[in-house]
Amino acid sequence: DVVGILCLVSVAAALDFKYHHSEELEQYLKGVHAAYPSLTHLHSVGRSVEGRDLWVLVLGRFPTHHKIGIPEFKYVANMHGDETVGREILLHLIDFLVTSYRRDPVITQLLNNTRIHIMPTMNPDGFEATKVPDCYYTRGRYNKNGEDLNRNFPDAFENNNASIQPETQAVMNWIKNETFVLSANLHGGALVASYTFDNGNSVTGSSKGYSRSPDDDVFVHLAKTYSSNHASMYKGTGCDNRQTFPEGITNGYSWYQLEGGMQDYNYVWGQCFEITLELSCCKYPPADELEQFWRDNKVALIEYIKQVHLGVKGQVTDKNGNPIPNAIVEAKGRPHICPYRTNEQGEYFLLLLPGTYVINATVPGFKSMLKTVEIPDNTGNFSALKQDFSFSGVSTSIRPRVPSCPKTPLYQELTRASAAVKPTLHVLVLMTAMLVIFK
Repeated sequence: DVVGILCLVSVAAALDFKYHHSEELEQYLKGVHAAYPSLTHLHSVGRSVEGRDLWVLVLGRFPTHHKIGIPEFKYVANMHGDETVGREILLHLIDFLVTSYRRDPVITQLLNNTRIHIMPTMNPDGFEATKVPDCYYTRGRYNKNGEDLNRNFPDAFENNNASIQPETQAVMNWIKNETFVLSANLHGGALVASYTFDNGNSVTGSSKGYSRSPDDDVFVHLAKTYSSNHASMYKGTGCDNRQTFPEGITNGYSWYQLEGGMQDYNYVWGQCFEITLELSCCKYPPADELEQFWRDNKVALIEYIKQVHLGVKGQVTDKNGNPIPNAIVEAKGRPHICPYRTNEQGEYFLLLLPGTYVINATVPGFKSMLKTVEIPDNTGNFSALKQDFSFSGVSTSIRPRVPSCPKTPLYQELTRASAAVKPTLHVLVLMTAMLVIFK
């Protein structure tokens, strides 16, 4: 009935600037989903140690499932339970998106062409355990088992022997089940956009105090997109006199080394570019400051989502037009240590800055296909450049069955190889590796 619908809409609209504890947060998300059932999908991807749901609200024209050509984006907040600003501004982002759909042309296009996943809290137990809000460190940072979730993922550089926590496992499964292209995780305690790698070794150049990924140019662009659209992050002033961040960005390793971090895991094993956003000098500020935090971040949050449409995307198909999953598709000159592969629908998404690239598609056992593409900046059109590959010699009876990338520290293997051989041999080994990847 009309009254019921109006009640639902008012539930969804009545989002105050205050801290929402687990029950209120769940109530709010359920209210939004009830008020906007065709635009949202609400599900729990797992449970915390204490059994609280890890809620994700999905927004988009096709919220319940992946649609070919529509990239998947995610925001995750409150991974450290006592870092609370992200948790609340993601609720306000949800509110802004659902109320602007069909009213604001930009938001309407964004939601029609992007599937946006929002997890307001990854560590609900830690949040509930933070009884006395503090600007600095509290025990609530950790999950109920006393583990730091941002040191708990498999690491590409070292064997961190982490006992994987339920919250971490839930996020790993979630990453595996979706084709995420771009992501950010929201923290507090500083004001900076930090990007991969957080860990490193001689292969990534970390001896020079900077751990460079093959897509470093894209990561710098992503971090700058957020900081330059934020009210003050771009100024790079830092939170005390000791630390400044030029343009409000930093390479994670340059700032401080960390192993088992979520952003490196996303990039190496999830084929998803993730950056870490530090949004407040004070980890758990007074509730009356939340409105200002939302204003400071609102434009940046939207502009960052648009970057999921950078670069090139497409489908790899056989001679009958059937999708080929697990085909390797990479841009020449930037091989990933876990080659980026097509999903079940034969799709790939590669985030690349505007320019000319050679895209290499490989179906194991067949000759590679190379295509030169001129990539424009398409973020304003909400669609990356489309480039499909059709393998006329392949029929889908031949489905490349590919083991998922091992969880062992992959970059460790590379350093071992380089230490064991003379420099000239090292170059040969690297060149052979490149050839194998691009074969």
